[in-house]
Amino acid sequence: MNILTAERLSKSFGMKKLFEHLSFSINEGDRIGLIGVNGTGKSTFLKVIAGAEPADEGSIAVRGGVRIEYLPQNPPFDDDATVLEQIFSGRTPLMQLLRDYEAVVNRLEHGDTDSGLQKRLLELTGRMDAEGAWQLENEAKRILTKLGIDDFDARMGSLSGGRRKRVALAGALIRPADLLILDEPTNHIDTETVDWLESYLAKSKSALLMITHDRYFLDRVAGRIIELDQGKLYPYTGNYSVFLEQKAERMAREQASEEKRQNLLRRELAWIRRGAKARSTKQKARIERFEKLQDAAPDAAPDAMDISLAGARLGKKVIELNEVGKSYEGRTVIRSFSHIVQRDDRVGIVGPNGAGKSTLLKLIAGRLTPDSGMIDTGPTVKIGLFSQENEELNEKLRVIEYIREASEQVRTSDGEIVSASQMLERFLFPPAAQWTPIANLSGGEKRRLFLLRILMEGPNVLLLDEPTNDLDIQTLTVLEDYLEYFPGAVLVVSHDRYFLDRTVDTLLVVEGDGEIGHHTGNYSEFRDRMKDAEAKESSAKESKPAADSRTSPADGRPKEKALKFSFKEQKEFEEIDGKIAEAERELHEVGEAVSACGADYEALAKLTARQQEAEAALEHLIERWTYLNELAERIEQQKKG
Repeated sequence: MNILTAERLSKSFGMKKLFEHLSFSINEGDRIGLIGVNGTGKSTFLKVIAGAEPADEGSIAVRGGVRIEYLPQNPPFDDDATVLEQIFSGRTPLMQLLRDYEAVVNRLEHGDTDSGLQKRLLELTGRMDAEGAWQLENEAKRILTKLGIDDFDARMGSLSGGRRKRVALAGALIRPADLLILDEPTNHIDTETVDWLESYLAKSKSALLMITHDRYFLDRVAGRIIELDQGKLYPYTGNYSVFLEQKAERMAREQASEEKRQNLLRRELAWIRRGAKARSTKQKARIERFEKLQDAAPDAAPDAMDISLAGARLGKKVIELNEVGKSYEGRTVIRSFSHIVQRDDRVGIVGPNGAGKSTLLKLIAGRLTPDSGMIDTGPTVKIGLFSQENEELNEKLRVIEYIREASEQVRTSDGEIVSASQMLERFLFPPAAQWTPIANLSGGEKRRLFLLRILMEGPNVLLLDEPTNDLDIQTLTVLEDYLEYFPGAVLVVSHDRYFLDRTVDTLLVVEGDGEIGHHTGNYSEFRDRMKDAEAKESSAKESKPAADSRTSPADGRPKEKALKFSFKEQKEFEEIDGKIAEAERELHEVGEAVSACGADYEALAKLTARQQEAEAALEHLIERWTYLNELAERIEQQKKG
């Protein structure tokens, strides 16, 4: 049954027409993936469908009683709200009831002695019973835990950007909806959590409309694909794999049609050049047909992105890590790690959020200094670090100014000299867009521009930290092809399973306790080996006799070593929130000092160095917070079990 119908939707952004006269419908149970190049208007299209932004033209009809839940790329937050208050921020009476209950409980837990609170708590408890709200609250906490959020009373203002996005995702999943609209839901979550989200959405009864670059996710969740291409919407029935087949067929049909049109055009043009006598009716009709053939030319498709750039020569010695160690606030992030990076290496770095993956890349890049051990970099090595944060992207500049800062021109792999403007065109920034202020670009366009800046500098060792976040599938496909022939070493941190399978042949697995394991093969092969090992371990436990001295006489299960905080960890657990708040205040103060520095370049250099140290300290405090809360949860689960 149809739940939403959009008719002839049009939307422009300034002088740019994003889409025109689009019609579209959603039925109950639909699982729809929306794809397209960054900057084509995908996120705007979702906003219009969700009612968060009006269309310039057209209409949207929603069936009566249908509830829509929308997760934007950058969701709004109340910094003073707790995690649970943010989760229950919907407008329905049930969400209001849950907010009221959590607010009263929070006041009582913080020592409020107002005599009316207990009476109010009894009233709300009765209403919670009547509305069946306890199950919803428990489900909210379960989903938050699955997404790596354990402190339900933490203030939203104290969380990192990635954790805020995960809280927003949990809120969208928990609030009752007939249509769930998600914009890049897999950003900022690790591979295990993506697996869980796939399973959760597969069981959900809500219709789903989503933007994601995760091709395995699309393959396993989507039943329909719609492609937004140059303002038009192309529908495909099936998952991502079926879409690829159907799109290839569509492109072949369009090419055949265009070739036929060109042949007719050439014949008509030859006739006209022979000197048509335009006085006869038949000749006039033929000239009109020629003009119609000219007008029938299809919209020019954007050129395929070309990034076949030549890198600097790389010698035999690349990078050697010898017994490298790094700690923050008493936590060992990397423990005595040794590794040799070879010239043609393709290495993926995986592990849970907060385990230290980005720290390892920054150590290799020289952005951080190890506490112990040594990192020896070869004399010909030129590192390009594509970080998560676009931290070197100056949004005050225009697009072409930013690229010209790196180089006015660059040599491609086939020896051609290409200007900065020409490279921008190859990266899908036409001349008209090259003088656009960077601040006006979409998130994906900024990532694409930042990638070009890194490659324009001609690196021969590429360090990529979550390169798939916010990049569209077309850009990712070309990047994957480029990395296959890149004449140097590549190390990549990613949660995108498809990207890892296509680009790496070795994995470094950061365990979260400072240990880093080494596995040969891509990500899918690694997961298969891990599943086989878990199955064998489970089978071995089941086959142990009940009388084994290592088993409990009651149920024959192995005794599990009791988990507990050390004295130092307990003290750190109690103080970590305050330390994070202090680190954030310091970073804010340094940022203000940098802004006020003016032309005092000596002071600016000192402040910038201090700012980088403060950012690193905050990042590892957050990593430590993650570890301590995960340990606290495991301790609690063990007590209950």
